Amino acid sequence: MCESYNIQYGTNFITLALNNLYGTRANFDFGKSRVLPALLRKFHLAKLLEEEREDEILKDLKMKSLVEAKKYLADFGILKDYVEIWGTGKVRREFIHSDDLADAAIYVMKNINFSDLYKKNEKIKNTHINIGTGIDYSIAEVAQVVKQIVGFKGELIFNSQKPDSTMNRLMDCSKIHALGWRHKIELENGIKMMYNIIGIFK
Repeated sequence: MCESYNIQYGTNFITLALNNLYGTRANFDFGKSRVLPALLRKFHLAKLLEEEREDEILKDLKMKSLVEAKKYLADFGILKDYVEIWGTGKVRREFIHSDDLADAAIYVMKNINFSDLYKKNEKIKNTHINIGTGIDYSIAEVAQVVKQIVGFKGELIFNSQKPDSTMNRLMDCSKIHALGWRHKIELENGIKMMYNIIGIFK
């Protein structure tokens, strides 16, 4: 739509497209959260079970009964000995930290015009800019990183009887790279930032 509007009215709108966004403002609700926040909270709660930090479990879940809390967690594959994750773990995802996205948006607003996104005398199309890292990870790799950062000592189990989602979601970020922007926050550091800063874990 922005592309069509620019062509018709001479405006300078630029569309940014992104993949899996994560950061310190992520939603950690199991019913609504995306893959990374869900994994982080799963392993955190499993660690609390492992270390028998019962008061913290009840506070996190806003429950009064430990029996009820353990049943609730078990339904999500969270136990003191292992964490279960749906699928094979082979699905690959690209992640970008919200701070990097904000940085990219500011960079584009300050440095890029719509006219920079197409060649003169050629048809104007696909002028959106993909914002990402250009690096993807399997869910198994991400889960192992989260497990290590949280410090959970139990097992990681993949339930291959449950469905995988779309296998690969890696964006072509060559355009934004050619325009002079690259991400700064690598995945492991971004996960550490989430775990250290977010209030739910304090």
